[in-house]
Amino acid sequence: MQLVDSHCHINFDPLGPHLDDVLERAAANNVTHMLCVSVNMEDFPDVLEIARNNRQIFASVGVHPNETRGREPDMEELVTLAADPDIVAIGETGLDYFRNQGDLDWQRERFRCHIEAARVAAKPLIIHTREAADDTMAMLQSSGARESGGVMHCFAEDWRIAQQALDIGFYISFSGIVTFKSAHDVQEVARRAPLDRILVETDSPYLAPVPHRGKTNEPAFVRHTAEFVAALRGMDAEELAAATTENFFELFRGAQRQRA
Repeated sequence: MQLVDSHCHINFDPLGPHLDDVLERAAANNVTHMLCVSVNMEDFPDVLEIARNNRQIFASVGVHPNETRGREPDMEELVTLAADPDIVAIGETGLDYFRNQGDLDWQRERFRCHIEAARVAAKPLIIHTREAADDTMAMLQSSGARESGGVMHCFAEDWRIAQQALDIGFYISFSGIVTFKSAHDVQEVARRAPLDRILVETDSPYLAPVPHRGKTNEPAFVRHTAEFVAALRGMDAEELAAATTENFFELFRGAQRQRA
């Protein structure tokens, strides 16, 4: 079995200070590659350094929709940074209305900037959306995100939103949320989504899957998510792992398997 953790934050505490141990446990669980995702410009150098120093790790560049204090890159800077061969995606980006109130035009403008950067750089988008699914999809559809492609990371919506994402060529990525008993909508999507358009991830150090729920998440635990999704679909876990691994390298075309 070969697995890819398509979205993690292994530079974050408490994983970053123990990165060697984290990677050793990932390898022991057949996690052969992972994508370390940027959330702000201040920490981006650390994300890039991890990718440069570990051949099984790739990186992205972008600013999370909840970031309010850091430096704001313009489209040209994102495109320039994305030209680095270790950078395989733009994001994570999107809309998040959960913890934000008032005028959110700044968030939508940031999102537009990232979409345009992905189109120009010809690299896929990593999309974060929370309590903003309809606006997120409307912006993706109207801003030409089909040209770059991308993934709905840590998918937590229903089939209606999943279908809209699939219709513009996006992939759906399942985190540990899919293993939660209450995640009925997400489980339906995991059953119905085309096998060639799904990914698995940890979003570590957050959202550890059952049986580790409530603990610090890490790339090794993506195995539990993959096994759960395979069971939902009535298929062998090795087949699901092979498909999601193939899908990762199909979407993130800048990621090279032979690096591992």
